[in-house]
Amino acid sequence: MIVISPVLATANLSVAAVDRLKERGANDIRLVSLIAAPEGVERMRGIHPDVPIWLAAIDEGLDENAFILPGLGDAGDRAYGTR
Repeated sequence: MIVISPVLATANLSVAAVDRLKERGANDIRLVSLIAAPEGVERMRGIHPDVPIWLAAIDEGLDENAFILPGLGDAGDRAYGTR
């Protein structure tokens, strides 16, 4: 099973997705993300150490709004033209 997330910032969404998959019996799970913050990687590894994480890049960290620095900006805003 592959979980795909465009960014891994706080890892809240990815942790929840893996939680649900495991509740339903999945046991061979991978997480794929384009860009991540070290905080998100650490949280994901701490909660689901058995899930390999495949990343294209790890950026500096998170800002006060939990956005990745320097990051891509808000991926949802960029994808859907919202603010």
